[in-house]
Amino acid sequence: MNTETLLVQRSKEGDLDSFNQLVELYQSYVYNLSFRMLRNESSAADATQETFLSAYRAISGFRGGSFRSWILRIAANTCKDMMRAAKARPSASLEELEASAFALPQSNAELPEAYATRMELASEIQKGLDTLPHDQKLAVVLIDIQGFSYEDAATVMST
Repeated sequence: MNTETLLVQRSKEGDLDSFNQLVELYQSYVYNLSFRMLRNESSAADATQETFLSAYRAISGFRGGSFRSWILRIAANTCKDMMRAAKARPSASLEELEASAFALPQSNAELPEAYATRMELASEIQKGLDTLPHDQKLAVVLIDIQGFSYEDAATVMST
């Protein structure tokens, strides 16, 4: 029995420490997916927290297979719900405005021209992602950004 399977089994039995270990293993995957889908650090953090709360409540229903796929499907659904709610009440975050206005080059060695080009490319990629329907955006994020195989992405995206 591998470590993940053991942690899932113990979590199903109510062992909070085992579930916390699963959180530690997968929180960066969940946060990165959430950030790419929501484009906001605070919203991504909220989605990550909500994902793990939902997973904890539903762990007894986990039927085996890839825990990573299962948790990322919960994250994708959480992001979809948050995006739907945001459309109902649009707003601009002060954090977001400050971050974009005062964004610094990635390193001191990066030339201003290279930084500007990188930021412009990132902005154009994000604009393109934002035009896609949720499921297509999720597929691009999982495969091209997170590096999932097509099979793993299909597992995450299946309902």
